Amino acid sequence: MAFSVFVLIGLIGYELFDGARPALHKFGWHFLAGTEWNAVEDIFGALPYIFGTLVTSLIALLIAVPLSISTAVFLTELAPFWLRQPLIMFIELLAAIPSVILGFWGFLVMVPWLHDHFYPLLRKDLGFLPFFQGVDHGPCILSAGIILAVMIIPIITSVSREILRSVPGLQREAAYALGATRWEVTRIAVLNYAKRGLFGAVILGLGRALGETMAVTMLIGNAPYIGWSVFAPGQTLASVIANEFTEATDPLYSSALFETGLVLLGVTLFINALARLLLVTFAGPRVKP
Repeated sequence: MAFSVFVLIGLIGYELFDGARPALHKFGWHFLAGTEWNAVEDIFGALPYIFGTLVTSLIALLIAVPLSISTAVFLTELAPFWLRQPLIMFIELLAAIPSVILGFWGFLVMVPWLHDHFYPLLRKDLGFLPFFQGVDHGPCILSAGIILAVMIIPIITSVSREILRSVPGLQREAAYALGATRWEVTRIAVLNYAKRGLFGAVILGLGRALGETMAVTMLIGNAPYIGWSVFAPGQTLASVIANEFTEATDPLYSSALFETGLVLLGVTLFINALARLLLVTFAGPRVKP
């Protein structure tokens, strides 16, 4: 049964590769570096979609990781029991909301509020940076990143909470015995011990962010654009497949979308492998208590 996971991933990769053969044969590596996507003239380049996927996922991590780990620490180390259980219940309910509902809410409620209140503040206070310049029209890369953060916060928080709960009580007792304060116990004895597991929780959230489709499609603006400003519209690998798969009547067009899915699978596998390598290289062996 464990081996079947590898078989399933291999079959998915093979089907994507088989469907992408015509596009691979015609475009080669230029598909990854091309910036133009024109189905009428059979010109397909995936670089804007790779850019949109990575940037929106990065924005989501920058927002979600501090909030998620802080929430997990609060629930594990600080929150009283009467408050802990309701908070856990609401976090789990947030994880259960379908992505299309979050996208619908984001499009009707979140994006107008951000456009009227939050984005003007960013432009006023941080407008000297190229990331916060330009005119926003509502749906943009930043909006998609924020909704992705909302979606991955419950995942990272739940996994991080379970990891922090698994830290042996002897770790905390030893730190208290040496005269550490509550924050020092949390920082040294708990977070330092659980850093590998917390890194794994972040990677799980990143995997969800990379492959999310509906909510991002509704909020990103759906324009193949590469630029510095987070207020500009964009598009991801998953959103272009969702938007155009039903229109792909031409064999080469359909093959280009298959290759887009193959690129998305490759990006996901590469980032997970890189994260595993970084974990092994920099985290070092964990000393058992």
